[in-house]
Amino acid sequence: MADIFDVIADGTRRDILRLLLDRATAGERGTSVSQIVSELGASQPTVSKHLKVLREAHLVSVREVGQHRYYSLSAEPLDEVDDWLVPFLGNGADDVSALVPASSLPDSAALAADVVGRAAASAKHAVASALKKLPGR
Repeated sequence: MADIFDVIADGTRRDILRLLLDRATAGERGTSVSQIVSELGASQPTVSKHLKVLREAHLVSVREVGQHRYYSLSAEPLDEVDDWLVPFLGNGADDVSALVPASSLPDSAALAADVVGRAAASAKHAVASALKKLPGR
């Protein structure tokens, strides 16, 4: 199985995961390949190739109904990413003073660090909220 970080490094695969998350949050039980193709504006072979990688990484599950396949997000493998990120986001890591004394940073760097820290905390909250909304979590 591919490293989870390699799998999510691809922008198209992240777009597919985001689409599946949005649809799951909206209460849909699955998304067809044709819906993904239409939504992303990508070719069917491209979407199928990326879905295969996501399936092999256990990030999506597939339900077959006749000749149609419906894909759903399986977020459990993302726990590895979460486990890796948490030490960087918890207990003051988003406070630049915990990493480098503010007096040693130029004002522009301190401001940039503050903006990045706030963005990281916001992203952490958004991911945690989204994961809580997934069925079975």
